[in-house]
Amino acid sequence: MNEIARALAALLIAALPIACSAPAGTPAKPPLDGARIGGPFALINQDGKPVTNRDFTDKYRIMYFGYTFCPDVCPVDVQNIGAAMRVLEAKDPAIAARVVPIFVTVDPARDTPAVLKAFVGAFHPRLVGLTGSPEAIARTAREYAVYYEKGDVTPGGGYMVAHARVAYLMDPQGKPVALLPQEQSPDAIATEIRRWVR
Repeated sequence: MNEIARALAALLIAALPIACSAPAGTPAKPPLDGARIGGPFALINQDGKPVTNRDFTDKYRIMYFGYTFCPDVCPVDVQNIGAAMRVLEAKDPAIAARVVPIFVTVDPARDTPAVLKAFVGAFHPRLVGLTGSPEAIARTAREYAVYYEKGDVTPGGGYMVAHARVAYLMDPQGKPVALLPQEQSPDAIATEIRRWVR
């Protein structure tokens, strides 16, 4: 019996550093720790200026891939992300200042810098819109494990783009941290950002 009690005590003592090292509900490691997501990119922002991943060094980034002609999920998701940033700016301005929300188009043929400028400006003043050549967008999407595919063109010239619906939180070194619940409320998104931004 004493051996069982000693074994249980040893297990409890071994668990103490883990239990005391992180806030309640926060795992010891981020969920995407070690995932092969992210990498260098060279694109064009909504002002027509070249931008690379190095321009965001020392900042956490929200990386969302979509397109401005999206009829449903993209505008809702980006609206939620923009609203989450406003929640952070009101309640945790120091954390908000460390986060840059980024919208990367998967439809570079239509999403020119001017189109992106109008789109991102409608959701948050610090939201960065990125476009580029089809090759540069394809390369960036591969780095971030984002699937997209252009649909059939209608007689009027329109088309849809099927794409993965994810918002990554990346750390200041460009490493993946967590998936954000962009389909949920702004408060839920802000809570997840606060969980990881240091």
